Amino acid sequence: MATENLKKRSRDDRNDSDDTANVDKDNEVIKGGKRNKHQRKMDMAKRGLKSLSMAVALSLSLTLLNIYFNGSSDRYVKQEKPFWFPSLLVLHTASLASTFLMGLSSWLVWAEGGFHKKPTVLYLCLAQLGLSLAWDPIVFRLGAYWAGLVVSTALSGSLVWYCRVVEEVNPIAGDLMKPCVAWAALLSLVNLKLVFS
Repeated sequence: MATENLKKRSRDDRNDSDDTANVDKDNEVIKGGKRNKHQRKMDMAKRGLKSLSMAVALSLSLTLLNIYFNGSSDRYVKQEKPFWFPSLLVLHTASLASTFLMGLSSWLVWAEGGFHKKPTVLYLCLAQLGLSLAWDPIVFRLGAYWAGLVVSTALSGSLVWYCRVVEEVNPIAGDLMKPCVAWAALLSLVNLKLVFS
């Protein structure tokens, strides 16, 4: 019978000459356009780095523009303040740091697919960016401290809500936002003091 000479092929019985024929000298590209595992990981890391830089750069550039156009106030500088009041430089630096952490946190959530799993995260992220951008012109340009208090309180609330929702998707992203929550709470206290001074 002709089937007596057949043997069962296992996964270990592969033709090594076929594998080496499909790989070029640099062990990078296999015939048919497929890449090996290392090259795919490198390409994915490059795309991840590009998306991270875009997420952080966009929010930082908006914050820098906001600080440039709305960030100075003679009234705030000349006003008598307690010792714990931050200077304008500290306010703007902390605002940039908070925006950076928010961009990094939102990228971590996006990389985990969190915007699809929990769409609320995207809305909270946009709310935080919008509220933080609105605070400078309201307080420094218009001098509307009551409205600034409402905005800073809403910012604190949205950050707390964001942390709770994000921790379910990526705990590191939630931990990154905790300094931002503390900063927003201090900003609310500063704004409260400005209202009653």
